[in-house]
Amino acid sequence: MAPILVTGAGGGAQGGTGRTVARALLRADLPVRAFVHHDNASAAELKELGAEVVVGDLREITSVLPAVQGVRRAYFTYPVTAGMLDAAAVFAAAGREAKLERVVAVSQLGSAPTAGTPHMRRHWVAEQALDRAEIGAVHLRAAVFYENLRVAIGDTGVLALPLGSPDTVLPLIAAADVAGVGAGVLRTGEPVDPVLWLAGEIRTVGEVAAAFGVPYVDVDPREWAATARTVYRDEVTVEHLTHLWTMFAAIGSGHELFRVTETVERYTGRPPLSLRDYLAQR
Repeated sequence: MAPILVTGAGGGAQGGTGRTVARALLRADLPVRAFVHHDNASAAELKELGAEVVVGDLREITSVLPAVQGVRRAYFTYPVTAGMLDAAAVFAAAGREAKLERVVAVSQLGSAPTAGTPHMRRHWVAEQALDRAEIGAVHLRAAVFYENLRVAIGDTGVLALPLGSPDTVLPLIAAADVAGVGAGVLRTGEPVDPVLWLAGEIRTVGEVAAAFGVPYVDVDPREWAATARTVYRDEVTVEHLTHLWTMFAAIGSGHELFRVTETVERYTGRPPLSLRDYLAQR
């Protein structure tokens, strides 16, 4: 059986869906080729679990072309940082060359050419590149990860975000559910819709803060961005999150995309994790 290529398999600070997908596929006794950026302890653990590990840079065609050889299905994810469009273009070209049949790609819930954040608009462009490569792209348009809120709180004991009223509505999901859908789509032999919307729960920011057991404080976007630079140490991440939070504040009471679909249950066999479920597991 051809290996399934999983990018981002080394994990990351805010979700690490690639790592979770790789582990899920290995538990299902499926061959996994794990693409990692660094040959470190995470890579060693994947090798121990039975994965074939390749080290490379998703933005570099000389790394990606060998990685897709002999592969028919792949999971594509890229962190919120510079280089996502480069990586998507490289992966699209390499995937077309290798005649991939299905690529499950992580995107964002509001991905569109007129989306409210620059990074959402970049995701839409990345989707177009993968679609035009004719490699069976399936886009997981995911809501805000619970993990993003945990990072926002950190060790401050306060959920301080530029979200305006505590009644501002947020579409949320566990990274584990995004990974679960990704693994399910890679396993199934059935046809899959090219776009899957993923939200596990719709909550107000006040309800989110209460679930975490901390107060919510609205802050000025510029003040938040200045603080966020010391936390995330990445300008693209700060740019995206600043636009994201202020976009939700402007939307206020919700949007037609803010809804829980049956997608998570269809591909994982269980309902999506609620925020309280997620917190109970930590």
